[in-house]
Amino acid sequence: MGRKTCRRILALGVLGCLTTLAHAASPVWAIHGDHNTVYLAGSVHLLKAGDSALPAAFDRAYAGSRALVMELDLGKADPMQAAAWMAQHGVLPEGTDLKKALGDTRYQRVSIEASRLGLPMEMVDQFAPWVLGLQLMEMQYAKAGFDSEQGVEQQLEHRAQADGKRTSGLETLEEQLGYFETLTPEQQAKFLDLVLNDLHDVDTDTQDVIRAWRAGDAAKLGALLSDEYRQFPALYQLLVTNRNKHWEPQLQQLLHEKDNYFVVVGALHLVGDGGLLQLMRKDGFKVEQLN
Repeated sequence: MGRKTCRRILALGVLGCLTTLAHAASPVWAIHGDHNTVYLAGSVHLLKAGDSALPAAFDRAYAGSRALVMELDLGKADPMQAAAWMAQHGVLPEGTDLKKALGDTRYQRVSIEASRLGLPMEMVDQFAPWVLGLQLMEMQYAKAGFDSEQGVEQQLEHRAQADGKRTSGLETLEEQLGYFETLTPEQQAKFLDLVLNDLHDVDTDTQDVIRAWRAGDAAKLGALLSDEYRQFPALYQLLVTNRNKHWEPQLQQLLHEKDNYFVVVGALHLVGDGGLLQLMRKDGFKVEQLN
């Protein structure tokens, strides 16, 4: 079983042969409508404080746009709403706990990693395995120094708020979390296993992905994508392919307007078969990678 699947999907959220030279390309593309341009950028949701400067093309796309569009509208995000949704939808059925759901061997392995990260099992005993997997991965990222506040979307959202620029989202929080809720018990257990396999390699492997992202290396990201699909196609279908199909009509709608838009989504959503760049090209739109 591959050891990087969940990490890449969660950190990048994840076409032809494109240049891989860091000085020649960027993770930002321009899609031209009749009267406007939609700048489509690949994001890394978590970055380290010492390595959080965005590629120059992000400044160009931001400055040339009237509005910022993200997966979620972070300016309107409500932590209490997220907690309430999780309390209702992210819990195990009544009469079941994690030990019953996971079995002794897997539960013991989870307990060891949770203890290492400072997460008491009694605090999460009623949560579904997918919730625990997300929690463990989030804590491991934090331990390695990655921070969502340093991530691409948070940086841009703070800038938009300061500049009075409009922000919006391609989906709601309920829609985003709801994809995990549809995983079967067996798929949730598999997701948790992959998280456990990934935890100890978060730092080095995520840095490899970030280098490809900074270079705008769609070929490299596409290769990573192939690995994701082979290891857990059901998860990839839910978190990447299905969401791309939901977002692509929204991108087309933006291209019928007069204002320019800056759309930022996880980098893995852009590349590979079923990626947004491919979908837009298939529908006849011209897509140009910014230098």
